[in-house]
Amino acid sequence: MPEQLEFFTIASPCRGVCQSDDRGFCRGCLRSRQERFDWGNMNDGQKRDVLRLCHQRYLRLLRAGKSAAPDSAGPEQPSLF
Repeated sequence: MPEQLEFFTIASPCRGVCQSDDRGFCRGCLRSRQERFDWGNMNDGQKRDVLRLCHQRYLRLLRAGKSAAPDSAGPEQPSLF
């Protein structure tokens, strides 16, 4: 099966919250500090891996009954999920 071509780069999941929780993850996009710093140098495969980790963190927060972001009415950004 031929590999599918990527025509679009993966947008940053930043939601403009930029506050760290007690575990060091951004309250807006759920990336770690290192993931946020390295985002611009990552290839699309690495970015997809980070987005997958963010999704897992989001689901973990939902199961724990916590909100993923302090203000759900933040800036309009592409969905992580």
